[in-house]
Amino acid sequence: MTFKEYFSDFEKVVNTPVDEQVAPYDNPDYIDYTKLNWSRMNRWLKKNQLTEEFKNVIQQIDTPQQWIVITEPWCGDAAHSVPFIELASRQNPLIKVSYELRDSEPFRINEYLTNGSKSIPKLIVRDAEGKDLGTWGPRPKACQDIYERLTAENADFERTKTEIQHWYNSNKGEDIQAELSALFRSFK
Repeated sequence: MTFKEYFSDFEKVVNTPVDEQVAPYDNPDYIDYTKLNWSRMNRWLKKNQLTEEFKNVIQQIDTPQQWIVITEPWCGDAAHSVPFIELASRQNPLIKVSYELRDSEPFRINEYLTNGSKSIPKLIVRDAEGKDLGTWGPRPKACQDIYERLTAENADFERTKTEIQHWYNSNKGEDIQAELSALFRSFK
């Protein structure tokens, strides 16, 4: 699906009453997370804070690329990362992006597991012939380190969610952009 279709589906989930939802959005907690993610994603899209370095790296891509983003509206990490991926793709007409839901066919996530898990978001970058050039995700390394530390400490969901959210807010997308810049430079 295109970003416009993903955005529309996301908005539909946010605006549909819980009693009319299908799983997992028939769970009020999922709707609450999704509404927060909707707000976060729109905030990043509105701010459009791509660094000059990241824009330059993306603008220097000189051969066609296909980006596949595996995501879900309920995913908090995706709410912070997907906007930067989408905004970056708009910097170069040689980049075509498609969005896939992790929990729907074609279940491509099964080919791109992170330490054995279906962690999202996941960006898959392919050349014009469909050959994988590289992947990124599910979150920047510094954020992943926090997540792993909290997991090792058996932190509860609320603490983990709060610390991860605080990291994303204070980082302002800098690490996402720096890591993606390094990924794209590695293709040269």
